[in-house]
Amino acid sequence: MRYFIHLAYNGTNYCGWQTQPDLPTVQLTLEQALTTLLRQPIAIVGCGRTDTGVHASDFYAHFAIDQNIDCAQLTFKLNSLLPTDIAIFEVFPVRENAHARFDATARTYQYHVSDRRLPFQQGLYCRIYYQLDIELMNQGARILMEYEDFTSFAKLHTQVKTNICHLTEAHWDEVGDEWVFTIRSNRFLRNMVRSVTGTLLDVGRGKLTLEGLRQIVERKDRCAAGVSMPAQGLFLTKVEYPWEELRIEN
Repeated sequence: MRYFIHLAYNGTNYCGWQTQPDLPTVQLTLEQALTTLLRQPIAIVGCGRTDTGVHASDFYAHFAIDQNIDCAQLTFKLNSLLPTDIAIFEVFPVRENAHARFDATARTYQYHVSDRRLPFQQGLYCRIYYQLDIELMNQGARILMEYEDFTSFAKLHTQVKTNICHLTEAHWDEVGDEWVFTIRSNRFLRNMVRSVTGTLLDVGRGKLTLEGLRQIVERKDRCAAGVSMPAQGLFLTKVEYPWEELRIEN
């Protein structure tokens, strides 16, 4: 049987999602809990690889086991055993070939910034020390949606076959004391959201023109784009699947 796990986590105390030798990661923490509860080694596959300090309010992983399990009971026990910065929403059965990463059809990320000191949001946003023109940044976000090749915003020397991404949403909103950048695509490149955010902030602070933004995208050169923003402001907020093809009702 194959099962999906729907979860969320605060990434502050973890060196990203993916297991790394001698480092705390979300994947390792969850695998250890599953292995303890199911009394056999359990390996899981996540829907993505969030970096050190990045958060996820919507995340999926899958695992396989040669027995039926009580999903509600496993969900309860996982939440009792795991650290409080990881929450399990649901465990549910899926078809035997369902894949948490490759079956995802779209992902949405949000980046949070503020020019104010927010004591109750520490570790969950990036503080900036300049004023922003939100309209200019939204014009820049609309320009990005005209393109498909995001080489200029991809981390160098990664093993990917293509830098083509199909953006379907990109905009800035003022939410309370924060400015939040939302971006949705069928796929993302390593470090792409944080470098796109940094470049749009350069537009908003008057450091980069809209024409300059176009030139950066068209140069297809990571060195031309803005700084990559710190991890703590970034959230994976939505992962979409064709559930009618994957999920099995209990």
